[in-house]
Amino acid sequence: MEIIEHYFTGLNPLQKVQLGALQSLYIEWNSKINVISRKDMAYFYEHHVLHSLGIAKVISFAPGTKVLDAGTGGGFPGIPLAIMFPKTQFILADSIGKKITVVKAVAESLELTNVDARHARVDELKEKFDFVVSRAVTALPQFTEWVWNRILPGGHNSLRNGILYLKGGDFDEELTQFKQKPTIFDLNDYFDESYFETKKLVHIIR
Repeated sequence: MEIIEHYFTGLNPLQKVQLGALQSLYIEWNSKINVISRKDMAYFYEHHVLHSLGIAKVISFAPGTKVLDAGTGGGFPGIPLAIMFPKTQFILADSIGKKITVVKAVAESLELTNVDARHARVDELKEKFDFVVSRAVTALPQFTEWVWNRILPGGHNSLRNGILYLKGGDFDEELTQFKQKPTIFDLNDYFDESYFETKKLVHIIR
């Protein structure tokens, strides 16, 4: 937790308790349903929680904002973001039921009333959202095709409504397929750890 409190100094007591409980919850559930690589668990807060909260370094979601975490897996980035923004509505969706079982259990344990976990593909959802967030589910052009019709136009946040996609490595070729060039935020501008040297947050609008 120290690494989270280092980069996010304004956490309230409830947020500290909720964030502090995450690792033990995931250790318990990971022993039953493998949603996080076991060798990665030693770096849980850096590789999963802090990485997810890279989005919170770029945008503070306004109250009432609706966010879809598409392909949430074990609940990242959605669970840490829901803790950080309790007045924002989050739907965490994944097509793999056992992963959603973990997400639901974690959200219930933390009493996250702003989280709705769904066992569903994106194209099965009926709602529309201000933002779709995700962590490298697939190539950006493919992901964009999946979620475009789920995004509301305009917006009332500091960034226009769209996709906020956490991605690492070299993906310049993927970006050439967009008519309007996405905005790239380097996470190593916000976090000093070497893990973030190649990590980016991509903001895509129509």
